[in-house]
Amino acid sequence: MESRSTSSLSWLLLLSLVSTLLIGCSTSLSDRKTYIVYMGDRQGDEVSTSSLHTSMLQEVIDRKGWRSIRVPQRTEKAPHNKVMGLPWLSTASKCKAVESDIVIGVLDSGIWPESDSFNDKGFGPPPSKWKGKCQASTNFTCNKCRVHMHTRPRIQRVKSSTDKCCNLCSKIIGAQYYRAEEFISGDIKSPRDSDGHGTHTASTAAGNAVSGASVLGLGFGTARGGVPSARIAVYKVCWSDSCYDADILAAFDDAIHDGVDIISISIGGSALNNYFEDSISIGAFHAMRNGILTSTSAGNRGPTLSTVTNYSPWSLSVAASAIDRKFFTEVQLGDNKIYEGISINTFDLKNEMYPMIYGGDAANKTADFASGSRYCFPDSLDKNLVKGKILLCDSLGGGDEAFFVGAVGVVMQARGRHDIAYPFALPASYVGSEDGGKIFLYMNSTRNSTGTILRTKERKEELAPFIPSFSSRGPNPATPNLLKPDLAAPGLNILAAWSPISPISGLKGDKRAFSYNVVSGTSMACPHATGVAGYIKSFHPTWSPAALKSALLTTAVPMSPEKNPEAEFAYGAGNINPLKAPHPGYSTKLLQVLTGDNGTCSEVNNGTASFDLNYPSFALSTSPSKSISHIFSRTVTNVGSAKSTYKATVTAPPGLAIKVNPSVLSFTCMGQKLPFELVIEGTINQFVVSASLTWDDGTFQVRSPIVVFAK
Repeated sequence: MESRSTSSLSWLLLLSLVSTLLIGCSTSLSDRKTYIVYMGDRQGDEVSTSSLHTSMLQEVIDRKGWRSIRVPQRTEKAPHNKVMGLPWLSTASKCKAVESDIVIGVLDSGIWPESDSFNDKGFGPPPSKWKGKCQASTNFTCNKCRVHMHTRPRIQRVKSSTDKCCNLCSKIIGAQYYRAEEFISGDIKSPRDSDGHGTHTASTAAGNAVSGASVLGLGFGTARGGVPSARIAVYKVCWSDSCYDADILAAFDDAIHDGVDIISISIGGSALNNYFEDSISIGAFHAMRNGILTSTSAGNRGPTLSTVTNYSPWSLSVAASAIDRKFFTEVQLGDNKIYEGISINTFDLKNEMYPMIYGGDAANKTADFASGSRYCFPDSLDKNLVKGKILLCDSLGGGDEAFFVGAVGVVMQARGRHDIAYPFALPASYVGSEDGGKIFLYMNSTRNSTGTILRTKERKEELAPFIPSFSSRGPNPATPNLLKPDLAAPGLNILAAWSPISPISGLKGDKRAFSYNVVSGTSMACPHATGVAGYIKSFHPTWSPAALKSALLTTAVPMSPEKNPEAEFAYGAGNINPLKAPHPGYSTKLLQVLTGDNGTCSEVNNGTASFDLNYPSFALSTSPSKSISHIFSRTVTNVGSAKSTYKATVTAPPGLAIKVNPSVLSFTCMGQKLPFELVIEGTINQFVVSASLTWDDGTFQVRSPIVVFAK
């Protein structure tokens, strides 16, 4: 794993062949199904790949109980200066020339190449290792794209209308798009991003430094990616209807072949709880075997436990954390009282007061959903009653309907955490249920209630960093004793590049066209981690995916369980630290339990193999009040000072005794490997308890979280 393999993968979507083979067992065309058949690595001594695939398919069709894994995937948007959200030093980059050899592969909804975040000024030719291409078309070019023509067995995909070859400078050095299904009307048949999601994530990972970026002054500052001198390769796999497994696997295949260094995929994983039936897990595994780390989003299904959606041992699972900037939008009533809510409101009502109406008093009595008018459900409101007024709704979802029925503005009130600043298509503010109740009482205290919604302001978020409510939590649903998410990175209210043809509110009819947008989600956290991983790679080009993960996890900043009671199940090893990550001191090397080799695992170890993964964190499940006695074995590699001595320091909660043997590790050279054991004994009387192990040589501090939790 230390050096990248040059062998390519041989995933194949054999649509026509499967259809042919199914003729004998299908009664009609409507009965036929699309299957994704995973072929594994191509064997070097294969005489005929096609004959081998035909044989394998025949076995599949004859096997009872075969299940297709054709499951649609979705980009994980949250329910609903700085480098984006990270602190950086202007002198932090090692060397622009070295950094420009780093290639970040982004699997998402495409890219807006004309954005200032992707300007190719100052860039030289792509690195010599690059073997990718640009699917150019009349409406898309990769800056001055260098196209490398190559031929090899390929998965069925959309062909480009133009494929020109040149050898010039560019920031975006590759762009392809994939669509196994029929196109949906309105989708752009090119790598161009019509959604905004892919542009946002790509610029967060590797966008140029752009001064004066903002959303009409909100979030004003310099926007830049984690590795601004790196190149970007775009693999468009997400469309208006979904992100399909067939397209994701095809994109992984190309990204590995093309020569990317890091893969960033802000797409939600499946709910299969099986590493071998999830396309992102499969793709990330083979990327790992070819020396490429895959950074993934943890998911936006929090704060419920066991909702993390990307959790394979060989990928990086990133939770979302808050940055120290808070957006807020005030509502002023006719009695001069002001209530603070949250949103991204770029509209200016110029302090003019408008009549107010409660959704429950504006029911569309001719509609089937009239009873839902208090929540401002679709088609539940009477346009004649609402038009020209500020609407009060009892749910966050009321903003869209308020826009469609002609309201001047909308105030939404509901219980729950108020952390995401959503952009709406009209003046809007989302307030808590207590303030919402006071607004409702005011409206009922006078016949002529009035109000206005002020333009959004910003201030310092004093509670940051914390994990927002939407970010998915562990434990790992497939392997509970493997801690996921791995770590947290900024994902709340992140400013980054946007596709100007996509309304920032996501609603058709919103005519505002912005080049930057504020968005929340673990989709935003993932590319932050991608950028930092690429930054580390610029210092250490030969480091394996496991070494990169270890550097990221062991240098993360510990977070507070007082702010997040789920503790490490919310934030993993802690908040990402881009300044310390390139110099971790030592690293762990991920044990390859599943390598595709001919080795087998004994029945004794099959149930506990995750304990002995050489992972940079420790997780142990147990029964409440049951006596614990468990030993973890780890091996570390010295990547700090040639001669160094690390001493172990353990923090443990009451009820647990944690020992390290040996408690001192003395290295005499770079690359030296030394083993140690971590022994946990005692009991727990609550769901989750947190501890930690820190190795310190006086210069480097290497920290690993320890989590013991009840089953």
